[in-house]
Amino acid sequence: MASRRKPNFLIVLIDDLRFDEVGICGHPYMKTPHIDRLGHEGAMFTSAFHSTPLCSPNRASILTGQYASRHGIIDNVARDAHSHRLPNYNVVLQKLGYETAHVGKWHMGNSGGPRPGYDHWVSFPGHGSIMNPVLNINGEEGPHEGYITDLLNQHAIDFLKRKRSKPFALFFAHKAVHPDAYQAPDGQVSFKNGGYLPAPRHKDLYKGEHFPRRPNAIPANQVVKDKPAWAEAHKLRVNETSRALLEGMQAGTEEEIRLRAAMMASVDEGMGDVLALLEEQGELDNTFILFLGDNGYFFGEHGLGPERRFAYEEGIKSPFLVRYPAWFRAGTVNDDLVMAIDIAPTLLDLAGAKAADMEHIQGLSLRPLSRNGKRGKWRNSFMCEYFSEQAMPWLIGMSYKAIRTTRYKYIHWTQKSLDGVECDELYDLKT
Repeated sequence: MASRRKPNFLIVLIDDLRFDEVGICGHPYMKTPHIDRLGHEGAMFTSAFHSTPLCSPNRASILTGQYASRHGIIDNVARDAHSHRLPNYNVVLQKLGYETAHVGKWHMGNSGGPRPGYDHWVSFPGHGSIMNPVLNINGEEGPHEGYITDLLNQHAIDFLKRKRSKPFALFFAHKAVHPDAYQAPDGQVSFKNGGYLPAPRHKDLYKGEHFPRRPNAIPANQVVKDKPAWAEAHKLRVNETSRALLEGMQAGTEEEIRLRAAMMASVDEGMGDVLALLEEQGELDNTFILFLGDNGYFFGEHGLGPERRFAYEEGIKSPFLVRYPAWFRAGTVNDDLVMAIDIAPTLLDLAGAKAADMEHIQGLSLRPLSRNGKRGKWRNSFMCEYFSEQAMPWLIGMSYKAIRTTRYKYIHWTQKSLDGVECDELYDLKT
């Protein structure tokens, strides 16, 4: 039985992980027993979404509980100064007596140095490197030998092993399953070292396996016929620069999907070590643990890949597993619309924050959905937004606002097609 002490918080964020890339969430061959344990012993939210399906904006949304149009990190372009001024929930947790830590990818600005709100800091510049990365540990930056997932797992364990008189809040953000990438200050991305790179011990894991495609995985020429917004983008995808980028990532191939699954093996091993340590310390049931991705990913759906930015289900939907016995019985499956912007208000609510500490927040605490929560009204729709950027050479001018309800989705593209046609899309998600 969980105690009446303030709970600890552990948020585990995986880069570019789509909603079905975990064993419990339906991946046909990936084995993630320790991550799955969170859902088996807690709650699996089957309708969890991002307000902007892109790394920097969504990470800022998680930490602030705000839409990107409010917090201002609207794309992946370096905004180092801005990221020091975000109304990060960890700043409030410090005031409420928490020992706070960030371990892993930050990626709101390319600097790997500490941001306000953290007593302990381990990160890296930009996207970081998969092998032998440069790490910034409490302001001291230098090279470290090894595989980045293993290094981050150990740093998380080292923080959790500390003797402390306060509750802890750890934001644990893996580089996996993002490929090895370099991002220039203008947002342009290039890939190095073959892109996806599992730990050497996992390099042949899942060899020969097949990932069944969803029914909406269709050729690009059909997409252009049905969706005029994509005409220019698909034209640009066949130029020399675009082809080199796509081929470097093995985009949309079985090998790309297999390598991503193999990269998750070391993430799952680390999750097992974390759960074993918390159990040994007697802190497991008093720790609110949430596992999610920072945006989705496309494996050919709507003719897209490698992509995550768009308001189709594969882009905006996330795995969302919560283990916290005081709130969720083992094996709970919840279909309500929840969002990444709900994380900040949930943690502040559990920590005992005052209304004044939360008045800037647009998300909702998950308390009404808990076992003892007063249900009342819950959202039946949400907005998703994306602001045009130049990171990928074929995405010029692609911006949208979208509304998703429990049944329908409406995507309003801010641009018209090349021949001046309105590009908006309306879907009945049941049919």
